[in-house]
Amino acid sequence: MSRHATGPGREPGRSGGGADDQTGRPRRKRVVLADSRAPVTVLRTVVELEEQTSYGEALVNQFVRTQWRTALVLGAVAMVPLLVLPLLFFAVPDLAEVALAGVRLPWLLIGIVPFPLLFGVAYWYNSVAERHERDFVAMVEK
Repeated sequence: MSRHATGPGREPGRSGGGADDQTGRPRRKRVVLADSRAPVTVLRTVVELEEQTSYGEALVNQFVRTQWRTALVLGAVAMVPLLVLPLLFFAVPDLAEVALAGVRLPWLLIGIVPFPLLFGVAYWYNSVAERHERDFVAMVEK
């Protein structure tokens, strides 16, 4: 036996400090890497999603419907101002004559406003879609 197995100041064959009395070697300790009592529902739901059972298909369809609803609502939020501006300038022709810094108002509003508007709606959609994905994963893992 090596001196590292017995420890400093100990002699081989002497029991002490958790050593097995018969062999003089330290007792074995059980190491648990994962909890074997993991919830079965998580595994069952994941299997149903992978095998595309009727329940798994219903979960995925619900998730896709939620994403579609979000996309349509935020798409409408983006499209309404973009469609209202030309109608506004058509309905109120005097507004089309207003100039700021030598540039007419319709050019400013139709040429510049859509970019921050679309960027803001895209950022909003991204955050909402990620939240839906987190909720879906949390539901599957529950």
